[in-house]
Amino acid sequence: MKDSAAEMEAPPLPEPRKGERHMLRRTGWVLIALLTLVAAGAGVASPAVYDGLVEKPYLPGAYSQDVMSVAAALALLVLALTAKASRPRLELIALGLLGYLVYAYGIYTIERVYNGLYLVYMSIFATALWAVVYEAVALCRRMAQVSLPKSVRLLSASGALVQPVMFYPLWIGMLLPLMAARQKIESIYSVFILDLCLIVPAFLILAIAAFRGQKTGLLLLPAAYVLGFALILSLAAAEPAKELFGSRFDPVAFWLWLALSLFFLVLGFLHLRLLCVDETVHAPGPVMSGENP
Repeated sequence: MKDSAAEMEAPPLPEPRKGERHMLRRTGWVLIALLTLVAAGAGVASPAVYDGLVEKPYLPGAYSQDVMSVAAALALLVLALTAKASRPRLELIALGLLGYLVYAYGIYTIERVYNGLYLVYMSIFATALWAVVYEAVALCRRMAQVSLPKSVRLLSASGALVQPVMFYPLWIGMLLPLMAARQKIESIYSVFILDLCLIVPAFLILAIAAFRGQKTGLLLLPAAYVLGFALILSLAAAEPAKELFGSRFDPVAFWLWLALSLFFLVLGFLHLRLLCVDETVHAPGPVMSGENP
């Protein structure tokens, strides 16, 4: 009993200072942003890097995705270099940008775009993926309380359901004929994997959590909206980019994707604007390595 009491009264083990952890995380953002500027900048400057690796109908999409990746990398770089510590709203925006880069370079990695930048694509995909996991866990652990007006909570949660309601039927409807015909496609299969296994379930889980008023949904849903905005805007941008590659501009698809991207932008802005967070000062119990409770 004396040993147990002594263990309970023992002071906590020393942990890295908050500023050092902050610097380490922001250094990761800078690394990811710089790698993205190299990879996406090369694609924008010379789309020929995709010759023989991306089918011609999908070149406008690769080009617009690279343009969006450059913009996301620059925004992430600005956040990393200028944002002060303990700014949850800015961290949520960065989390959404990192999620977009996971998606963008997940496509190039899974689609086996074996050009001279392929290892860079893999590096961005891996580092951004683990940065998303780390940032999401760290944010949820740091926030003692998260609140949102009920009307905004219900509106935001309902808006998040647009993603699964739209893309589950769309992608599954495209997969079923391929499954029935036992047909193996050689392009864009990564979209089925990333959407049906990662993105759409994430929106669905966060929407349900937000409906129930759970901290995870209330806190992380704005990051999902940032991801959705960037991702869908790149699809809208692919339409005018078609003319650069000798294809025909589709105004219906352009306005549809643009409207959906702006829908996510408005919901994300509203959610972030009215989100109230209270950071944890100290909490007993086990902690993850490198993070204060």
